[in-house]
Amino acid sequence: MAVQMAAIIVGGVLGGIELDKYLNLRFPIFTLVLTLLSVFLAIYYFIKDVLKK
Repeated sequence: MAVQMAAIIVGGVLGGIELDKYLNLRFPIFTLVLTLLSVFLAIYYFIKDVLKK
């Protein structure tokens, strides 16, 4: 479960960094947004999995 959460968060962070690089943005808005979104998504999947068991 921890590996799944880490993979979701790392994917969001790396995706945000790459989008910011690709669009040549001064402020890393995609990194911030995708990091927060991936954290909430990881928590959602964690809670969903815990409640299922």
